[in-house]
Amino acid sequence: MANSGGSGRAPLRRLATLLMGVLLLSAVATAETRLAPHTAEYRIKINVLSGKLLTELKTDGDGYIATHVVKPTGMSKILANGTIIESSSFLPAAGGLRPNKYSSENSMSRDEAKVEIQFDWEAGEARGTVNNEAVSSTLDAVAHDRISIQYELMHDLLNAEPSKQYTLFDVDRLKTIEVRNIGRKTVKVGAGQFEAVGIQHQKENSKRVTTLWCAEELGYLPVIIEQHRLGKLRMRATLDSYNPTGPDS
Repeated sequence: MANSGGSGRAPLRRLATLLMGVLLLSAVATAETRLAPHTAEYRIKINVLSGKLLTELKTDGDGYIATHVVKPTGMSKILANGTIIESSSFLPAAGGLRPNKYSSENSMSRDEAKVEIQFDWEAGEARGTVNNEAVSSTLDAVAHDRISIQYELMHDLLNAEPSKQYTLFDVDRLKTIEVRNIGRKTVKVGAGQFEAVGIQHQKENSKRVTTLWCAEELGYLPVIIEQHRLGKLRMRATLDSYNPTGPDS
């Protein structure tokens, strides 16, 4: 009887081992490369104005907080004093990222635009204020704010090819963004020389096209950001410095 019981347990042990192996393989297959916390500084030119773009990505529990600050420099301070500060918090979600909160304050604008948006995924609604006026939109699927969309593209490049379409919550309405890969090239900026992949995106019914040249060795951080309108360059930002801020930096 003892031998019979032992032989009966052996298949169970083999089955348990097999199941554990399947679970481990599944975990490896679904593991995603996470974004690397960092700070970065860009030299930026918008038409005749020059300035700096300072960006920071830091972890916040299981998620992230990204902050972008634009400041005029040199003689541009005479024409455009003030700053633009944008911030977004977002969490990993199935197949990507999902924003929780977005805020923006533009003291360079005559209207001093101020935006506060909360993404309520349980209720399926994005709501908040634009210059103290209430706005809201229904969320039928994952949508991104103007900051989290960049990090979604970086995440997708780290883990797979970006999608061809994304949904952007553009202050008070949802818009579709068309995305395309335009190939690779070597680029040289203040922070160094990089092999970069070109990603272009354009909002529906917009005449503006944004091009990001993203460096794989920096976690696909854009090292060049360009915006054209009707084929004419309107804005260009180039990376001057990059500093990893994670535990291994």
